Amino acid sequence: LEKFRRDHPHLKVIVNEDALGSNAPHIEDLEQHNCHYILGVKEGDHKFLFEYVEQAVKEGSAVELAMADEKKEHINHYFHIVYDVPLNKSNQDRRVTFVEYWEENTKTGQIQRFSWITDLDITEDNVYLFMRGARARWKIENETFNTLKNQGYNFGHNYGLGKEHLTEVFVHLVMLAFLVDQIQQLCCLKLHSGDKIEIIVTEEREAIIRPISKKINDVFCKLHKPGQKPVSLEAIDSVIRNRMKDTFT
Repeated sequence: LEKFRRDHPHLKVIVNEDALGSNAPHIEDLEQHNCHYILGVKEGDHKFLFEYVEQAVKEGSAVELAMADEKKEHINHYFHIVYDVPLNKSNQDRRVTFVEYWEENTKTGQIQRFSWITDLDITEDNVYLFMRGARARWKIENETFNTLKNQGYNFGHNYGLGKEHLTEVFVHLVMLAFLVDQIQQLCCLKLHSGDKIEIIVTEEREAIIRPISKKINDVFCKLHKPGQKPVSLEAIDSVIRNRMKDTFT
């Protein structure tokens, strides 16, 4: 965190972590470096905190909220918000806001529960957006880290057998391969094993990725923004060619 703050002294940050980060020394470190936080908490690890919250609910001092999902009729959202909660028995002077959320699927009867502590100002008006932000960590975990570890990238391997910078080189190669895969999925490039691409890095540090073993007309891709006219393949090809020309002249 100290190095991060030296590199980005004015960047506004919300640190989103699992229950391993919900301890007093780590929270103090986050606060010292001006980082807001959303930290998961589990009842088994924070018995004192959950007992405090349970008592607050019984006494009526917790904010309780229920709402139906705007897009999915079979999904209901429920929240408990408790302010000024002691982190644990040993650090009762460390006060946090506790948010408990559960999602009910009326079709399947399934209920998912989540709970977090935070230093953010949580209200009935913003607690839904808070929940979406807190749960976004799982999207990153599942679609990025889990893919890198379990879907053929072998990112869990140490790569620690070489000398000097070999580990860094392999990590960057793995991330580059993952980037190319994500781009071709997003743009429907339909690349296959053996297809060749070229990567051009411009002076503005922009990366241009272009398949060179396919004709541009064979690449099924139309890029567009909502409310704007779709960009044709010819226009995409023209832009790439001009960028390449400018880069090497």
